Amino acid sequence: MSNVDEYKDIVAFHPGYYIADIIADMEISQAEFATRMGTTAKTLSQLINGQANISNDLAKKLSVMMGTSAEVWLNLQNTYDQKLIEIQQAKDFDAQAELAREIDYKYFVDVIGLSVTRNINEKVSNLCKFFKVADLRIMLQPDFLVNFRASGTCGREKNIINSRAWIQTAINISKNVETKPYDAEKLKGYLPELRGMTIKKPEEFLPRMREIFAECGVAFVLLPHLKNSGVNGAVKWVNEDRVVLAMNNRGLDADKFWFSLFHEIKHVLQQKIKTVFVSSTVEEMIDINNNLEREADKFATNYLIPPAEYKKLAPSKYTSDNEIVEFAKSIGIHPGIVAGRMQHEGIIAQNRCSKLKEKYVIEIKHTA
Repeated sequence: MSNVDEYKDIVAFHPGYYIADIIADMEISQAEFATRMGTTAKTLSQLINGQANISNDLAKKLSVMMGTSAEVWLNLQNTYDQKLIEIQQAKDFDAQAELAREIDYKYFVDVIGLSVTRNINEKVSNLCKFFKVADLRIMLQPDFLVNFRASGTCGREKNIINSRAWIQTAINISKNVETKPYDAEKLKGYLPELRGMTIKKPEEFLPRMREIFAECGVAFVLLPHLKNSGVNGAVKWVNEDRVVLAMNNRGLDADKFWFSLFHEIKHVLQQKIKTVFVSSTVEEMIDINNNLEREADKFATNYLIPPAEYKKLAPSKYTSDNEIVEFAKSIGIHPGIVAGRMQHEGIIAQNRCSKLKEKYVIEIKHTA
């Protein structure tokens, strides 16, 4: 080992560096210096080469021998240790810089209120503090928040870190949402009211929706889409009495919003406390719980449009817009949800029913 460590413009001098200079000035051998100091040649050699630190005993001996205070030597050791931390931090920040560049920092400035900065090290520091991690690279570890099927390729790393960044953001924001203890039966009882909200505007249903979820122990968080995350929604249990249900507002067609919402509600009702569910547009990022995902899809599909009623409609490519509207009205649901299902099933073309489908505009701003 060397008694001098350097990285960029940071230099750390081990106390052994100064001892070597003293020995040279005294024009004696290391063995003789060790004898005069009252220590072994091996201990001195390790000290000079930066392989051992100044102990209280060595500081005392050096202070007496050189006519200084013990604090002088202990302070040299402390300064060296602090510089090593500074060097390691600089190396860590440089290693994290590429990951930080994969994250849309402006998103966190606009949505959360993180400090505006162009300095990459400040971005790394601010993101680490917000995500509550010692190093951004931790967010790529398999056991961080949620496991994905994705392998460690560069492109997928971008998806993984942004997906986890979005989920962690939702968790952080959820701390500001007060909820009562989780009550599954109460949530089931509110399902008809939630379904009935499909015919209302966001400014009408969102406040009431938040009230309902909070009453049932669900912290509901609606977030803007984070670039490269591919996440549409997530469910994470904080403890047995509280669960976070998060959704994003990307491409908020009414049919997609309500299907996603009831999909996530089913994950809440599944009550898998140790599982984080993630709905994603990136195939490799989809959570690995396939059976539970299919169960959630089926629940959302059938609760929004009961199978028996849908069978009565007998949807086909010849079903008119008016028939869709009348059917939707008869079951108390937004016509865009019916049209969206028919499009999803390939019954009608994607460019049909544009007048029936509604796109929500929801402005979102949170504080960290």
